[in-house]
Amino acid sequence: MESNIYQVYEDEIHSLEEEIEMLTQKFENNIQEPTFYSDEEIQISIKSHQGESKQRESSPDLKAELDYLESDLSFLMKLTGIWFTDYSKKTVEKTGNKIIQKYRLSGNCYSLPFQLEFQLLEIQNKKSVSAVVTDLSIIMESGEYSDLSKFVSSAEERGNLLLFFRSLSSFAEWCEHRKCTFKHFKAKYPDIVRLPEGLSGDYMVIRSPELSGFELMIVWKIYVDEHGRVTPVLDLLPRIPMQALEDKGAVENGPKCFRNMLLLLGIEASIESLIKSVGMEK
Repeated sequence: MESNIYQVYEDEIHSLEEEIEMLTQKFENNIQEPTFYSDEEIQISIKSHQGESKQRESSPDLKAELDYLESDLSFLMKLTGIWFTDYSKKTVEKTGNKIIQKYRLSGNCYSLPFQLEFQLLEIQNKKSVSAVVTDLSIIMESGEYSDLSKFVSSAEERGNLLLFFRSLSSFAEWCEHRKCTFKHFKAKYPDIVRLPEGLSGDYMVIRSPELSGFELMIVWKIYVDEHGRVTPVLDLLPRIPMQALEDKGAVENGPKCFRNMLLLLGIEASIESLIKSVGMEK
């Protein structure tokens, strides 16, 4: 009886050994057998590998690219003087190949603040994408600049954002240049140069310390037409007491001579020469 039991165990062990040997051979055969893939499967595998490699390799490059874009944006801001402080975008409508988005922008162009609100209609065709600006609204504190106010109204009607930013940049840059010039001469000749309207005014007054009532007013206007052309215009307005009018011709020719000096010497050098020519330099 006991021997029969041992025989059953031996048979079971033998059976398991055979099964293990069979599975081992099958496993080894599968390992050694080559696997063939179609061309399509190979291309898919290559593209998948390239995508994973690029994803791994681009991680350090993303920061470098971001730094480059920020540097490029900073350069453009310094070049144009335009700095955006707030931005928002909202999708109003999206049907088929048409998208309407509403934008809000605010910022400063040098010392001039501005706010914009407009809608952008994008229509995507098979070959290209067209975009049209509509409902453009521009808010600026341009009360002291009547020409700029007229130009802003014209830009709103046309919906021309590029023209607006280009002309605003040029206009604001000239305003900044005028302010810096006035500040320079006020600091250099504090007892002679007056700025009745401050640094943001459009004229400066030169007073003679020796001749009472003798003044030269340099008027510096900055015009912008409805087409966005910015033109700085400088002129000289002398104010001389009657008792000092010995040579009326010199007084009448003064503005013309000043305009000729502007063409030859430039703005700063012409003002400096004008101050020296009337004996106001100490």
